[in-house]
Amino acid sequence: MSSRPIRAALLSVYHKDRLAPLVQVLRQHGVTLYSTGGTQKFLEDEGAEVTAVEDLTGFPEVFGGRVKTLHPKVFGGILHRRHDEGDLAQAEQHGIPPIDLVVVDLYPFEETVASGAEEQDVIEKIDIGGISLLRAAAKNFRDVLVISSRDQYAAVTELLTAKNGATDLEDRRHYAAAAFATTSHYDTEIFKYVSQDTAVAGSVLRLSAQPATPLRYGENPHQAGTFYGDLTALFDQLHGKQLSYNNLVDVDAAVALMAEFTDGEPACAILKHTNACGVAQAATLREAYVNALSCDPTSAFGGVIIVNKEVDAATAAELNQLFFEVLIAPGFAADALPVLQSKKNRILLLQKPVEFPKKQVKTLLNGIIEQDADRQTETAADFRTVTQSAPTEEETAALVFAGKICKHTKSNTIVLARAGQLLASGVGQTSRVDALRQAIEKARTFGFDLHGAVMASDAFFPFPDCVEIAGAAGIRAVVQPGGSIKDADSIRACDELGMAMVLTGVRHFKH
Repeated sequence: MSSRPIRAALLSVYHKDRLAPLVQVLRQHGVTLYSTGGTQKFLEDEGAEVTAVEDLTGFPEVFGGRVKTLHPKVFGGILHRRHDEGDLAQAEQHGIPPIDLVVVDLYPFEETVASGAEEQDVIEKIDIGGISLLRAAAKNFRDVLVISSRDQYAAVTELLTAKNGATDLEDRRHYAAAAFATTSHYDTEIFKYVSQDTAVAGSVLRLSAQPATPLRYGENPHQAGTFYGDLTALFDQLHGKQLSYNNLVDVDAAVALMAEFTDGEPACAILKHTNACGVAQAATLREAYVNALSCDPTSAFGGVIIVNKEVDAATAAELNQLFFEVLIAPGFAADALPVLQSKKNRILLLQKPVEFPKKQVKTLLNGIIEQDADRQTETAADFRTVTQSAPTEEETAALVFAGKICKHTKSNTIVLARAGQLLASGVGQTSRVDALRQAIEKARTFGFDLHGAVMASDAFFPFPDCVEIAGAAGIRAVVQPGGSIKDADSIRACDELGMAMVLTGVRHFKH
């Protein structure tokens, strides 16, 4: 039969919140309840009559609770097939009562790891009995309903109320699939933890992310899109429409770029298609935004803006004059928020501190590639002067600033800047010369005088042509990784033009 009444249930949950309404429905339908430890006490406090699992099995909990449900009378009650005469006969022979519902909320392994707990505490949060119960019940979904998350309690309560304490095969299959999703994710997180610093870690790749958030579409309307992960851990969305696929890609780039500016000085970055079209630091956030906008007000239209300080009323008033898609900030002043919320669809994100993954993955061909996240950022201490002239203190500050932006800009890229302000960049070009020419043209278009400015390159110069073009435009200092067999030609060109050049030894391609 597709429809099956629930006559007996096993409950073993770590978190007890939200469970009471479900228990009430089970009691109303006369369901026999089995349980252990803290769950049993909770059920009894709710007024339910409960049979202890150790009374069912005739065997006590042992090893500090590590073993309590792992017994044939428990798993036999879940796994025996109600349509199989042999299974039914064996169940009767061994006194194994059927269990029609399994409710398990696993030990919080992932949360314990995230808390920074000691290894022994983490190991004790690896659920053994619970995970086995879920798998057993999910396997036998023809006969058994399984609940694998407290997020399901309300829906199952409504389901049992509507169907008079019974479920259909379709219901049971749905929750079985959800249970296997739960166990798969759980095991993946355990593997990631236990395999750290072992050879196994590099031999296989296990990925799991939840929950799933359907997007309106992907990069284009004809492409479906979904975000997997917990955005609420990183942002509180205070206003605006749902984030789109392209919004999320730009927001990711914005957050990564702004992570470079942690020195306390107010900073603002404006991004379009993952590249910065404006970046500035200044004494006030309003000034930083105004300076960032002046870099390229044309591209800023419809962009993503991120700041590293609370948005005050003065900054909000300036921001409100521009059409932009998303604003990300660590805080919003009470008198600033209403101003920014005046545009219906404008997305406002309150950014919360969160640790980002140390690895990056990307689908490619018929597989996946993985790499370490690029967490290296060069400072003045990493610069090696290779020209006759060394950069001045102000030029050094500008080179450090330009290098931060260059690291987060699509290759091939050239960044032109002064201390605290992006002047222009050439992004995603097929040659470095084209990137430089694009940057020079943009700077001039928006009225910037490049005399005394600096240049950053994400990779080495294969020829001296970029140095020669930059020198003719007024650039006075250059930062690049070096490593070309013709580095000497670029260095010589700098000396002939009276320019300073520093090498970092670190390339920052971004494809």
